[in-house]
Amino acid sequence: MNPVEMTAVGLATAYSSGDLSPVEATRAVLDAIEARDPELNAYCLVDPERALTQAAESEQRWRSGHAKGLLDGVPVSIKDVFLTKAWPTRRGSRAIAADGPWEVDSPAVARLREDGMVLLGKTNTPEIAWKAVTDSALTGITRNPADPSRTAGGSSGGSAAAVAAGLGPVSIGTDGGGSIRIPASFCGVVGFKPTYGRVPLYPASPFGPLAHAGPITRTVEDAALLMDIMVLPDHRDPTALAPPRTTYRSEFNREVTGIGVAYSRDLGYVRVDPEVGEIVDRAVARLDEAGLPVTAIDPGFTDPLEAFDVLWAAGAAAMLNRMPGAAETLDPGLAAVWQRGRSLSAVDYVDARAVAAELGIRMGAFHRTHNLLLTPTVPIPAFEAGHDVPPGSGLTGWPQWTPFSYPFNLTQQPAISIPVGTTAAGLPVGLQIVGPRHSDDLVLAVARFTEWLLG
Repeated sequence: MNPVEMTAVGLATAYSSGDLSPVEATRAVLDAIEARDPELNAYCLVDPERALTQAAESEQRWRSGHAKGLLDGVPVSIKDVFLTKAWPTRRGSRAIAADGPWEVDSPAVARLREDGMVLLGKTNTPEIAWKAVTDSALTGITRNPADPSRTAGGSSGGSAAAVAAGLGPVSIGTDGGGSIRIPASFCGVVGFKPTYGRVPLYPASPFGPLAHAGPITRTVEDAALLMDIMVLPDHRDPTALAPPRTTYRSEFNREVTGIGVAYSRDLGYVRVDPEVGEIVDRAVARLDEAGLPVTAIDPGFTDPLEAFDVLWAAGAAAMLNRMPGAAETLDPGLAAVWQRGRSLSAVDYVDARAVAAELGIRMGAFHRTHNLLLTPTVPIPAFEAGHDVPPGSGLTGWPQWTPFSYPFNLTQQPAISIPVGTTAAGLPVGLQIVGPRHSDDLVLAVARFTEWLLG
């Protein structure tokens, strides 16, 4: 098999057997990046020399029988919001200079490096990861591998596009309102947002408890293994949870039939594209037929958009206030968010946090009866690239077309998007699986069951 088509687990298995070397796999991925990325613009930085050096070091470890970690030698890309030694982290902003020194790895990157993974480069994000599509004045537009005229989604759009196009088997991203799950759905890959605090973050996100870090992969198994690497502790995040008592790779394939789940096609208030709704309906019906009893029920909350907008604008303003010269180069949409954030009071922020807490309590009660909640990931397929909202929709902000994702940032719950089909135009559609806080292992297990069932 072509190395660019292999999963992370498949690559590690081939390294162990001697059928493939990390150098061969890394060269194949770098060749694919050179051939395809000019069209997709998934990467803002690629470092072939360092990647091949790391691959050669991994090759020696495998030959000596002393692999460093779970995914030693597997190529990985990094969303350009994670600090990475020797590489600039510009967050899609012209206000952040490329000159260093860049001497620190964020916790997730440090864990990947310690595991022996091959760091390919940095993937594109909109300016300070502020919206659900990926374009910026600094790095241009990231396009969808399924149809390059369409958006890859965002803000981890570069990571999702890279994984979908074979420009690296796995990537890591962040999710403050859907930024892992939305591009995963649009690009037809797996995107997992774990429970808040499960993956340590440094520096702390300006978006506070909305912000999660997680894997973007082609399979649920790869996501489980990356989670086992990313959740290892780091003293720089005082809000991080204790490491789990079991590994995700030991739990993701467990028996889940008989577990009752809820399905809400529209949360009681979302307008869903009919074709998207039908594709998700069919996937959910198959789960029910296969022994995962499904109850059609809404979770019973109203749209928390206003509270989310307050927290999002306050976080953006807090970061931009610390970026000298940002006003001169800022994305116009982000400038409007900054202006709103600066007009908010501490009372506004506390009131929004109270809404989030009440929503979390409501969902906690809901999950006492229903183990998991299933929804579409995004109510629409990918739209024309270069726009913040679908052209002609009349919408004014990106959260208006992402109503299935941000509620579960407010509640800090684990949620995953897995591909469950494509539209007649060939555009991927994702199913979202949401679990109670700390049920990351269950979410991954049901995602794996769904992935197996839909084949």
